[in-house]
Amino acid sequence: MAHPFEDVPPTTLADLLGREQVMDTGIRPLWASPRVAGPAYTVQCPPGDNLMLHAAIYRAEPGSVVVVESGDVDYALAGGNVCAVAQRRGIAAFVVDGVIRDLGEVREAGFPVFSRGVIPIPGTKKELGALGVPVRVGGVLVHPGDIVVADEEGIVVTPAARQEEILGAARAKLAKEAEESLDDWEAQHRARIEKALAEQGFTG
Repeated sequence: MAHPFEDVPPTTLADLLGREQVMDTGIRPLWASPRVAGPAYTVQCPPGDNLMLHAAIYRAEPGSVVVVESGDVDYALAGGNVCAVAQRRGIAAFVVDGVIRDLGEVREAGFPVFSRGVIPIPGTKKELGALGVPVRVGGVLVHPGDIVVADEEGIVVTPAARQEEILGAARAKLAKEAEESLDDWEAQHRARIEKALAEQGFTG
């Protein structure tokens, strides 16, 4: 079942939530997946080790977005089989502050992954990290259950306690924008730009 936030673009959420809830540009979709939305299942992996992400795919609820803090881009957090099992278990996507491998397999399977890139060497499985704790991913502090929305426009995190408020505000904003023609937008935009220029003393 689609998550209610799936209809809301990251751009709309970013306008409402501000910069601190938007992940940095280094975490990108690894293939042109559709927009994903779901509650964060948070994972903290020590640098070079992926044990906790591999544990998480058997613990995260269907519909979850698995969000991983890893601290390195030298070793892959997951490969094709881990992504395939996550997909089979109903996990919506991976959003990882790190890298993965087997991108061809992942793309062919249609599993959405947002990461810092691809590397062919896997991490070890020797160190405990943590599950279900606050993590910092792409510069954003993500708590378990926060709503993650990700597509080619970026990744925005809505705090769990604000999800109803933000969803309502987003729907109202989208409805208002849908009613406005480009001519109306242009007239308002031009007036705003000219006013801003005049306030700065620009006369060109």
